[in-house]
Amino acid sequence: MGSFADWIQSTALALGGPGLFIVGLLDSSFLSLPEINDLLLIWMVTQHKARMPYYVMASTLGSVAGCLILYYLGRKSEQWVARRFNADRMERTLRTFQRYGVMAVLIPSLLPPPAPFKIFVLLAGVAGISVQRFGLAIAVGRGLRYLVEGLLAIWYGDRAMVFIAANGQPIAFALVGLLVVAMAGYILRNRALGRKRL
Repeated sequence: MGSFADWIQSTALALGGPGLFIVGLLDSSFLSLPEINDLLLIWMVTQHKARMPYYVMASTLGSVAGCLILYYLGRKSEQWVARRFNADRMERTLRTFQRYGVMAVLIPSLLPPPAPFKIFVLLAGVAGISVQRFGLAIAVGRGLRYLVEGLLAIWYGDRAMVFIAANGQPIAFALVGLLVVAMAGYILRNRALGRKRL
């Protein structure tokens, strides 16, 4: 797997934005290429700062495309998914979807490895989350993650990789916290407006 990962990295570097798309698609679907997309994005941005939005968009779209492959697999092949995951874990994750909806995908999409992610993507399909809401949640989560990494690459240059290695989890959890606060505010606001209409 090591030589294949090296080949993927060198190919992605040669292709630029399309390479980031391919790595994002592969990592978010059937292969596991932990942190390769993040590291490639940071390195490419340090070399071409003006292309940061393009690289962030390519990484995000690749991740969304890969996640949609797994999502549709979960939607069409519930029995295949059930055979590959622990029944208790699968049941807990499905209950999470019933309780929190797309937030159960959006939050894991922000977290860095080794946080579990693919089981949430597969079970979003099993749970019947709408493809529009699912795709938007992945785009927001991964887009935010890659945007922060791109900004860190602009601010810190080559040291961004060291900074993320030391502070990646606290940054990810801070983003999740902000997201949860924003979502709670949105829900409370809607409830307050609903009461006023009554």
